[in-house]
Amino acid sequence: MYVTYILRCEDDTLYTGIAADLERRMKQHFSKDKRCARYTRWHTAKRLEAAWESADRASASRLEYRIKQLTREQKERLIAEDAFAALLGEVLEAEDYRRMDLTNEDAEQL
Repeated sequence: MYVTYILRCEDDTLYTGIAADLERRMKQHFSKDKRCARYTRWHTAKRLEAAWESADRASASRLEYRIKQLTREQKERLIAEDAFAALLGEVLEAEDYRRMDLTNEDAEQL
């Protein structure tokens, strides 16, 4: 299983990435581990906003690519409303992805 996720940074920018182990990847981002993304090294990660599970790396990468093509307004809508079908339904099969249920506590502790 792979996860595609959106992080909110302290400067209110959004970062999208994929991971096989979400907890490990979040620790890298939040601690600015040497394996964290270059982006989150300079834009401090604040919280995990949303995440979607997919069966394989290829599916997760396709979702990551499509999310990165969205405008900021569309990304905010995807986070707030889970507007997956409306924003990505024409290019991706919605049933290939399952949004993970994240509580505020989970988002800040990962």
